[in-house]
Amino acid sequence: MRNAARASGTSTHRHTDVDEPTGLLDLLDWKRRVFALYADVRAAGGSADAWERWRAGRDELFRSHPQSPLPPPERAGFPGLPYFAHDPGARVVGRLEPAEPERYEIASSVEGAYEFTRFGTVRFALHGQDLALEAYWLAGYGGGLFLPFRDATAGTETYGAGRYLYDTVKGADLGTEAGGLVLDFNFAYNPSCSYDPAWDCPLAPAPNWLDVPVRAGERFAGPPDAPPPDTRGARPEGRALADAPV
Repeated sequence: MRNAARASGTSTHRHTDVDEPTGLLDLLDWKRRVFALYADVRAAGGSADAWERWRAGRDELFRSHPQSPLPPPERAGFPGLPYFAHDPGARVVGRLEPAEPERYEIASSVEGAYEFTRFGTVRFALHGQDLALEAYWLAGYGGGLFLPFRDATAGTETYGAGRYLYDTVKGADLGTEAGGLVLDFNFAYNPSCSYDPAWDCPLAPAPNWLDVPVRAGERFAGPPDAPPPDTRGARPEGRALADAPV
């Protein structure tokens, strides 16, 4: 049976079969709630209060929702997700520079890959450092912006395979401002596979590895001896597909 997430073009496997209508409605409800959380964030301009509401909303979803990425035995006593302290300086606006569209297969945490189109580069300054991230568009029905990254805290303070800033097909959308893309690293979050390795998530590809630490957003609460997935082959030779328009 097909996985509903891959069939619908989302960027993270949710283990819901299309033969289970109730599970699909649960998935729809999960996405609706995530969209609402981010709508509040955008309306509030990414304020500290909005960040607190976003955190509380995520904790409630993880603790009680049927589509929680936490293994069921861990949900009832779930204490909440760990984060760095809110940093107003971690919210910046990036300048999107168009790039020649090129399709890539970005490696996943389990096996195989997800198909995305690199359509631009987002350039920004964070705490005095000039940085850049490639921007990807999901190659599926409707599409969506996907912006993962990995920084110098990966594998120690944060999840080893990186974090996400945008995954708009699932609602994670920080918005635009003054013609640029809002990059608020306070809202950086871990992929589902960081909570349970049974989930299949696209990993931050090598062009989006930052050499600087980003101590904002979600930290990693997994077992200290749990090795992070090896993402060194996230965009290996021979995995680029034919150029195609976004």
